[in-house]
Parts: sequence; structure tokens; C-alpha cells
Amino acid sequence: MEPSSQQDMEAMVRSLEATGNYRVLRRFEARPRYQSPSPSTVVRRGLIVDVESTGLDTTSDRIIELGLVAFEFDSAGMVYGVDAKQEWFEDPGIPIPAEVVEITGITDDMVRGQRIDDAAVLQEVARAHLIIAHNASFDRRMLERRFPAFADKHWGCSLYDVPWVRFGCRGAKLDYLLFQLCNAFHTGHRAGDDCLATLHVLATPRDGETSPLTLLLENARKTTARLNAIGTPIESKDLLKARGYRWFAGDRSRAKTWYRDLPESELEAEQSWLRQHAYGGLASPPWRVDTFTAKDRYSERVG
Repeated sequence: MEPSSQQDMEAMVRSLEATGNYRVLRRFEARPRYQSPSPSTVVRRGLIVDVESTGLDTTSDRIIELGLVAFEFDSAGMVYGVDAKQEWFEDPGIPIPAEVVEITGITDDMVRGQRIDDAAVLQEVARAHLIIAHNASFDRRMLERRFPAFADKHWGCSLYDVPWVRFGCRGAKLDYLLFQLCNAFHTGHRAGDDCLATLHVLATPRDGETSPLTLLLENARKTTARLNAIGTPIESKDLLKARGYRWFAGDRSRAKTWYRDLPESELEAEQSWLRQHAYGGLASPPWRVDTFTAKDRYSERVG
């Protein structure tokens, strides 16, 4: 017998979940407001962005869709009002590769003759205190090429600036986080829908009063130190890689080197390790340290 009302369906859900053998997911529904600020709250404005493109090369591929969701938040990571999503297709001027069509569902017919509303985007960027993307190292670089105004903003990354393992998550894909943390499923396939889902995951409190947005803000405020292990011997390669160092092949502005990004507070301890294990105790190693903040993090300027 089919349930006769929403109340009956909720009773069925509770019965199923009470057995411990079932977990019932609810369809994600966007909210216009999570809570209301007190009169003394200093409210800031954030902007969630999501980009779809013709490929993954941030230096040459082109945007085919952009989604934006503006929202209110405070310094503690509490989310308040949420604006309606905004999204646009854009004709890249070239055929969309078949593999991109398969992944995104966006076809040449959908984007033909379309263009992002530049004025609307720039208005939102100008008002935002913080830009957030679920893979900021991609979205930021794509958007800075298309809209240089994004380069002047502070950025956070919901993929890398939140320690999702702290919430018991073994992955960080958006659909998985929505299921694992919010007990919801997401049927949206457009950029604006993904922005709303990203905000919901960030705004949902965990660990008592701690929300993922709180932890994102904490990490976004930190200064990052990039320790460039210049001139380390070839035999230290495996040791450096196991330690979390990454290889940079070099370009006109930077020499080839192994490097590691870490909080500035951990720099001295890491230099001590590097001196002992990779430089053989050398008193003055030829390493170089660069520092950057959320103003530059994830941009092309810091690689």
C-alpha cells in the first residue's frame, strides 16, 4: 500500500532507519536562508563559483558554463542568506570535445550563440569578500583568464581547504560529501546547482558547532610557505616524494626543483628535516622560501 501523505512517508523512513539496516537519502533542496544574523553580527558576502570548460588545460581551454551563488556569512563560518543561483552558457567558438559532452551533458547546440553576462559577473565579484570553488586551482585560473577582476579577490577551496577526513569522509567529490554529511542526493547537472550543493555541504554543522566552512576560513586565513628544495641530490628523490614534495620541471621564472607547500608555522621544523635528510646536514642549504596568502593561492601566479 502506498503511503497517503508526507507524514506517512516520514514514518516509514524512521522505521527503516531504526533497524540499522537502511539509510534513506532525501533530495537536496536549496535554501534561501540557513539562519538569521543577530543585530551585532558583521556579515560578509561570499561567492561560490563553478566552471565547466572544453578541457582541463587552464592556459588554453575555454569556459562553456559558469555558475554563481552569492551568500552571507560571518567570520565564524555561519551562513545566513543565500541569493538565487546565476548561470550562463558560453559559446567557446570551437566544437565541444565528445568526452566533455559525455561528462557534462553540455552540447554544441546548448552553447551556440550564448555568452556569459559580463556585467552581472563583475558586479558579483566586486561585492564578494571571498570566492570559493570546489577545485579552486582549476576554477580560479580559468576565471582569471576570462575575468581579470577575480585575481584581486581572496579565494578558498572546498576541496582542499577542508580536512574532510575529520568528518569521516574518505573522499571529497561533491556528490559523496552531500550524501555522507547531509544525507541527501543531488540531481542537478548544471553549474548553478553544483554551487548550491557546495554551499550546503559547507554550511552544514558537524562536530557539534563546527561546520566545514569554519575550517575552510581558518585555512584560508593562513599564510602558506612554499619550500623549494633547490639543488637536492638525485638520490633524495624518493625520500622527498614520500615526504609530500612535488616536482616542478622549471620555467622562465622558476628553476626546476622539488617543493612542498605547508603552513608558515611549520616551516622551521620542515627546514630542519630537509637539512638533515636531503642536504646531508649542510649549514646553509640553497633552498628558497616563497610565501603567499588567499589573495594568490590557487592562482597561476604561484604555480
